[in-house]
Amino acid sequence: MSIADDDLQVVARQLGREPRGVLEISYRTPDGAPAVVKTAPRLPDGTPFPTLYYLTDPRLTGACSRLESGGVMRAMTARLADDVALAAAYRGAYESYLAERDAIESLGTDFAGGGMPDRVKCLHVLVAHSLAKGPGVNPLGDEAVALLADEEGFRGVAVPADWPPAASSAGESPTAGGSR
Repeated sequence: MSIADDDLQVVARQLGREPRGVLEISYRTPDGAPAVVKTAPRLPDGTPFPTLYYLTDPRLTGACSRLESGGVMRAMTARLADDVALAAAYRGAYESYLAERDAIESLGTDFAGGGMPDRVKCLHVLVAHSLAKGPGVNPLGDEAVALLADEEGFRGVAVPADWPPAASSAGESPTAGGSR
């Protein structure tokens, strides 16, 4: 599979360095810019790289960092302990992620990044996974994308216009303890 040189140049500008091990552009923003790359499980020098989907769009990476500093990961992790259905769906996302990566090349590890399957450690990984696969695969990634779409104002700009809103109960923010 080949990647257009123009796309690799855009990703290099986004990252501020040459991208390594890029297999494909897995998600483009509504304006067509690369935003998520699928990366080989081993970089060209042989270094293991367990992060299959890597977020490259600087608007999205900055917004993910703001959400992380605002306590979103802590709240999501707390909900995993209390919501059996959410925890099961998140584990399913993890298993799917590992299976897809291992189909390319097994690293002999069950580390998938993002904190999956027991906690939320990196929204960047979860958002990249959800944007690459579409809604319905990674519930917490989907929720983070919905937060980026609505709270960060990226709907139709850096996130698909039709991305489902974050589910909540009793009008609570999904990051403030509502159930999915």
